[in-house]
Amino acid sequence: MYPNHLSAGASFFIFLMVMLIVLVSVVITIIPYWKIFTKAGFSPWLSLLVLVPIANIVILYVVAFSEWNIRPATPPSIPQPPAPMP
Repeated sequence: MYPNHLSAGASFFIFLMVMLIVLVSVVITIIPYWKIFTKAGFSPWLSLLVLVPIANIVILYVVAFSEWNIRPATPPSIPQPPAPMP
């Protein structure tokens, strides 16, 4: 065996680690876009377009320059103070 070659097990382990890093990176990228699209009134599934090379730039401009369907926040309900004792 050549001293500069990795065994099959080591190569597979390195492959798994690289794939795990890629998967974590994809999830970390998708989650913020998912929340932004939901808050803007778009389908959250559009966040998957971030993974497509040219579509990510197009969808960024579409979201940035479109009218957002923002729902007004409901005011917090403040409980009434107790009635004074007679």
